[in-house]
Amino acid sequence: MADSDQTGSNPPQPPTPPTPPTPPPPPAPPQDGVADGGPKPVPANEDEALEIGRQHFPEIGSPGGPTGLFVHEFDAGYLVHASWPVPEDPTAPPSEPGGSNVAISKENGDVTFLPNFPPAEAVELYHRFYRPSGS
Repeated sequence: MADSDQTGSNPPQPPTPPTPPTPPPPPAPPQDGVADGGPKPVPANEDEALEIGRQHFPEIGSPGGPTGLFVHEFDAGYLVHASWPVPEDPTAPPSEPGGSNVAISKENGDVTFLPNFPPAEAVELYHRFYRPSGS
């Protein structure tokens, strides 16, 4: 009997495995003063901005952490950005792509996370999108 001559239903298919649940997004990094309702520190200089920025990066030299943190002062704030170790295989895609810069407002201490762009581009993005928190 040829396949076209057979009657009946198709053979049963194995059940489709359930789709795993989507993990929740990671929690936002803590911002000084926000959790306890207290005022946010407002940096008066690059050293103070660096201290605030350190809270938003892994410890320097830790596994997977940056090799250094740098501060770039601009008219409205301070941009804190990290340097990272050279990968073992520079042609391979990064194991943890992404990263961010941290901008700290001179006006009210707001902390804003920006893409890991060169400083001039990150500052330009900050100027285009930053809106004060009203604190």
